[in-house]
Amino acid sequence: MKKKTRTRLLVITACLLLFGLFLRGNPDEIIPFGLVIGGAALIIYGVKNRRQGGQPTVLPIMTKEKEAHYLESGMTEKEIEFFRETMNQTKKQILQLQENINQNAKLKAIDLRHDTLRASKALFKELVKDPQKLHFANHFLYTHLPNMVDLTDKFIEINGHEIKTKETYEKIEESSQIIDQMAALIAKDYQQFVADDLEDLDVELSIAKQSLKRDNSL
Repeated sequence: MKKKTRTRLLVITACLLLFGLFLRGNPDEIIPFGLVIGGAALIIYGVKNRRQGGQPTVLPIMTKEKEAHYLESGMTEKEIEFFRETMNQTKKQILQLQENINQNAKLKAIDLRHDTLRASKALFKELVKDPQKLHFANHFLYTHLPNMVDLTDKFIEINGHEIKTKETYEKIEESSQIIDQMAALIAKDYQQFVADDLEDLDVELSIAKQSLKRDNSL
């Protein structure tokens, strides 16, 4: 039973108990009894929420080399913890995206067109290399990649329906178009992230060419 359904049943039960007490003609007991029921409902709901959503994230063991790398980057302990949690979640999303893409030919075609997975993995590696640049990948980390995973999850689910109506096919086509656009955004995220490196390379190439030209003239 879903959490929302359980909550509704709990509220309905409390209301029925209060209504039954009112019909019995004990108005003096309604308020205290209502407080007891309401309090119990809140406690049960809170406990269930903690059990379902309060599990701490288990991070992989951090090696001494990585810890040294983070500290050399000027990160505090809290920043390191936040970075590791973010990257752990991002890795899971990339693996889920890879699994989804491998399940469907249309998703594979989109991935080939935009190099979505390669761009995602490459951006992940760049962030690990330079964790202080985490904020430059905000769109990728918190919007584009999570949305891409959600969209492909839903696409796989709808495409797996045994009986498809005209509306189903229309939704599949609409979803594939949006996924294609999102894949392009992820590729753009990577290009923008490494843009400074490319500019530095252009400068180095230009200097090298001038040096070669000068040497050849001599």
